[in-house]
Parts: sequence; C-alpha cells; structure tokens
Amino acid sequence: MALRSQQPVAQRAAGLMPSRAISHKQVKVRQRRGHIWAVIFQLALFSGIIALGALLYNIVNQSFGYVAIINEIDPAELAVDGVPLNELPKDTLTRILETNISKGLMRRYENDMPFTERSRENVHELILERVVEPQVAATWSLADSIFARTRVFEEAKEKYPDSHVYFRSWLTTNFVSKAQSSEPLRAGVRTAIFGSLWVVAITILFSFPIGVGAAIYLEEYAHKERFLNRLIQTNINNLAGVPSIIYGMLGLAIFVRMLEVFTSGSFLDGGGDTTANGRTIISAGLTLGLLILPLIIINGQEAIRAVPHSLRQAGFGLGATHWQVIWHHVLPGAMPGVLTGTILAVSRAIGETAPLIVVGASTFIAVDPNGPFSKFTVLPIQIYQWTSRPQDEFRNLAAAAILVLLILLLSLNASAVLLRNRFNRNQANA
Repeated sequence: MALRSQQPVAQRAAGLMPSRAISHKQVKVRQRRGHIWAVIFQLALFSGIIALGALLYNIVNQSFGYVAIINEIDPAELAVDGVPLNELPKDTLTRILETNISKGLMRRYENDMPFTERSRENVHELILERVVEPQVAATWSLADSIFARTRVFEEAKEKYPDSHVYFRSWLTTNFVSKAQSSEPLRAGVRTAIFGSLWVVAITILFSFPIGVGAAIYLEEYAHKERFLNRLIQTNINNLAGVPSIIYGMLGLAIFVRMLEVFTSGSFLDGGGDTTANGRTIISAGLTLGLLILPLIIINGQEAIRAVPHSLRQAGFGLGATHWQVIWHHVLPGAMPGVLTGTILAVSRAIGETAPLIVVGASTFIAVDPNGPFSKFTVLPIQIYQWTSRPQDEFRNLAAAAILVLLILLLSLNASAVLLRNRFNRNQANA
C-alpha cells in the first residue's frame, strides 16, 4: 500500500504525469487558437464577399444610367405632313433615306439586302443611324441617375442645352445582336460572342480527351517509382503555374508559324478565311487548350485517386480486364470530379487575354467568324479595347460586355454542373 501511494507522487515529481490543472490549461489554449483561426477564416470570407460585391456594383453602376444625346438632325424635322418619323410607312422612310445619304451608301445597303426585303423597323433604324446621327454628349452612372437625378438634368441643361437626356441600358438585345462599331450607340458584341464560343469549343475538344487520357495513364498504368514517370508528373505540376503569356508565345511559335499551312486553312480548297496567316480561331483554341491541359490532368488524377480501390478489386475478382474496370467503374466514379476540374479550367480559359493577343486576336473586327480558320476576336479582347478608349461611353460598353461575359460563363458552368449531377445520379442508381 505504501509503495502504490508513493508511485503517482514519484511520477509527478519526475514530470512523467501532467497534473489535471496543466491538462485543462492546454485544452483552453488549443480552443482559443482554434477560435482565433475560425475568426480569421470568417474575415477572409467576408473580405472576398465585399470585394466581389464592390466589383459587381461597379459593373452594374456603369451599365445603366442617364445619357445626353445630341442629334445631327432633329427627328421632328423629318416628319411628313405632320406624321412623326416613327409612324411613317416603309416607302416614305426609304425615300427619306435615299434623299439624305449618298448614292454609293444607298447602293451598298441595297447590295447587302434589297429594300424590298427589309422590314420597316430596319429602314427606320438606318435613318436614325445615318440621317439623325445621334452622338453621346455625356453619360452618368446608375447611382448618380437614381440619387442625384436633379443635378444630372441641371448639368445637362447647362452644358448641353441642345441635348436630349434619357435613361439608357447599355445591355440590350441590340447590343448583343450587333457587330462592333466605332460609334458607341451602334456598337455590339455579336462578333466577340461568336469568337468566344468558337475558341472555347475548340479548347474543350482538344484538351478534355487528352487531359483525361493522360490522367488515366498516370494513375492506372504508369509505375510511379520510375524516374521518367516521376519527371513527367513533376513537369505537369510545374506547368500548371506557368504564366499564360508563355503559352501565348508557344502558340505563336508552333500553331501560328510552324503549322501555318494547317491553321490558316490553306491546305483546304475553300477552307475559310485563308488571309489570316495562321492567326485564326483554331490557333487560339489549341493555345488555350495547352494552357488548361495541366489543370485538367491534375484534377483528373485527384478524381481517379478518390475512387475506392474496393471497386477495382471487385471488378478484377469478377474477371474483368484492367481497361474494363477503368471504363465501367473508375471513370463513372471519377467523372463528377473530372467535370468539376474542367469547369474551373474552362472558366480560366474564357477570361484569358494575354495569350490571345500574342496569337493574333483582332482588336477591331466586324465580320462574324464562319469556321475554325477565320479571323476572330473574343469578349476579353473587346472589353480591353473599349476600356483603353478615352470616351466615357466606351467604358459603359465595356461594363455591359463584362455582364455578357459573366452570363456566358455562368451558362457554360451551369451546363457542366447539370452534366456532373447527371453522372452523380447515374452512379447512385447503379
């Protein structure tokens, strides 16, 4: 009994058994540290939300607001027998247009589309563009238009007495359906939207199968202890962090110059616009495909690695071959993760500007792309070109184009999310 009572005392004296007070103090220290880190993470989250909110506010604030317009000719002067311009029939509108513009411009419109086939609204729009010729005198933000409306009208009356002030949304159906123009009231992003869709489609078709195939090889077939495979894996991880401008230079050297015969479409008879000298949609798509390829491979490897090994062992136990196990068990289980990585990679590609500038994207082009061998522009290039213009109204156009880009990006991501959820449901049902 004496020896048993002395043993804990001896252990505490030697420092081998911590006291209850010391243990309770250490628990409090760990809890306090965990609480501090939780607060730090919450502050980081709130900071990100505030930054995103400020960005969206700035974009929306520039996309709507009052505009002061000065017309070269007052539409009231074009009234016929007291009938205002917007109520005149098509034949009268055609005569007004023929009287007020040059014969050469009239012939060009006739060659583009005969006036007998044009609608009344189209002829009326031509009169507004070429005869009335409205010009933007000043623009105001959405916040000023709402909270300082009186000051806006007083400023417009004082500085631009001949102007007409009205509330304008720069994001309209005409903005989406019209091509680029040097006149802000007639400028649109149709050509840039088509260019972005073409480039993204080629990027996905090139990088997705190659990236998934490389991920399958590295995880299912490659021996990780071999030096060559470890070297490949290390380089893939390093390529994911290479600046995008480097990929642009690589695309310029390989796709634009070395493979010019292919990327320009000159090897085909009537294969598209062959005057682009390799600076075409397919060069841009392949360049962005190389850019996101490491991201798809890495995310694909993680998704394949997350599939339980018991599924593989069950397939092998039933006599399936290695490829049958991969195709019927591993890939369906990994596909949601693969699609998630692809979404992130495409989101990066659709917003890239630097590599496309190097490859040869046009900053001003009014012709829609008609194939992979056409000249092109994309929405980020269009936004960059407008933000570099000194006129305030082009910044409003850039803000509206950013909204179009966000809508396009969210639509593509939503499609990928729906496809991923479908794979999840199929896997759960199986």
